[in-house]
Amino acid sequence: MDKFLISGIQQVGVGTEDFRKSWDWYIDMFGIDVKILEDDTVAERMLPYTGGKPQQRHACIAVSLQGGGGFEIWQYSKRKPSPCPFTIAVGDLGIFAAKLNCRDVEAFYKEMSAKWKDCSEPELLPDGTPCFYIKDLYGNIFQIVENKKVFIEQGRLTGGMAGAVIGVSDMEASVRFYSEVLGYDIVKCDAIGKFSDNDIMPGADLNCRRVILASPKRRGAFADLFGDSTIELVQALERTPRKIYEGRYWGDPGFIQVCFDVTNMAELGKFCAAKGHPFTVDSCPDGKRFDMGDASGHFTYVEDPDGTLIEFVETHKVPVVKKLGMFIDMSRRNPEKPLPKFLFRLMGLVSKQRR
Repeated sequence: MDKFLISGIQQVGVGTEDFRKSWDWYIDMFGIDVKILEDDTVAERMLPYTGGKPQQRHACIAVSLQGGGGFEIWQYSKRKPSPCPFTIAVGDLGIFAAKLNCRDVEAFYKEMSAKWKDCSEPELLPDGTPCFYIKDLYGNIFQIVENKKVFIEQGRLTGGMAGAVIGVSDMEASVRFYSEVLGYDIVKCDAIGKFSDNDIMPGADLNCRRVILASPKRRGAFADLFGDSTIELVQALERTPRKIYEGRYWGDPGFIQVCFDVTNMAELGKFCAAKGHPFTVDSCPDGKRFDMGDASGHFTYVEDPDGTLIEFVETHKVPVVKKLGMFIDMSRRNPEKPLPKFLFRLMGLVSKQRR
């Protein structure tokens, strides 16, 4: 991995039936209120996952300045979104929960349970991390995990994305993929037992195998903002799991992908291919920039052993103050040097003025 960088989880994609309602909920409940970009154009490069046809969609990437990955909130504009036709259970193949940073789980549980009914009681993950679960207004499950670190103080209990809980069919193959390809090579726990004492998720009372993976400290321009993250792999042992996106499109309701911020996409592509996971989508096969609204870059996709989508994004241009023509040109910076906090504070001020 010396020839490229994976700087952390840039965002987790959340497909929704109503873009505005979902984002308003994430702002009100989680404080995900800093818009990095917003785009309402046609997705032309995702044909393997959109029925072979370009599809128009409305999407935005929003973050919390307290730290963690962002949310990519996503809705089809001219096609009726297709929700999962069955009730997703623990261990179903794909991302069945997203992890969210929280500085004080007990305090946030008290705050949330007073205003939102779909909250489980606090408990401990197998590695000892305090957590609880929240179901959003469209049934997506968030695992709220305790992390005392804060990037920029905003006076909130929550930050951004801290990882994902992913159902797998072959634990050894999946651990190999997430450790060797994505750098999650620290095993925090490997446990067998029921998933939870809470009943917020079907199948939580059945035995499963859970492996929680972490990575060494990441490097890169956005690494301090994204912070630490974990990938929790879950293999059902007492039921046959179903594939969450079987027969549906990328962007349909649910957790679409985990996206990683990277540097030197060309070298990463060679590395992934050598590991048996070549890019299935490449936005810039000719090496040119791909524009997405006010930002530009290069994105690619690979699949984990069960077909769960992993996105890589190499950022080329990020808007800071669009009206003043103020952008960050990443190609002119040392890729390992963290961006200064004042730029993120400025993004936050401008974003809140636009809302």
